[in-house]
Amino acid sequence: MRNFHSIIERLKHYMSVNKDGKVLDKDVAKALGISQANFATIKRRNSTPYENILIFCKKEELCCSEIFFE
Repeated sequence: MRNFHSIIERLKHYMSVNKDGKVLDKDVAKALGISQANFATIKRRNSTPYENILIFCKKEELCCSEIFFE
């Protein structure tokens, strides 16, 4: 299983396909339905917001295995 930073990088990679330019942490936070401040706290604590990621995957019809596992 990937760590938090690897998971976020996979999400950014997925999101960059649909967006021109670089995907920032604030873009990931918005996609996950988390405030920027809360996302920064989660990132600092290296705590993965599994529920938010799973909801995002369902909404985007993305296989969560691609996000969580190598």
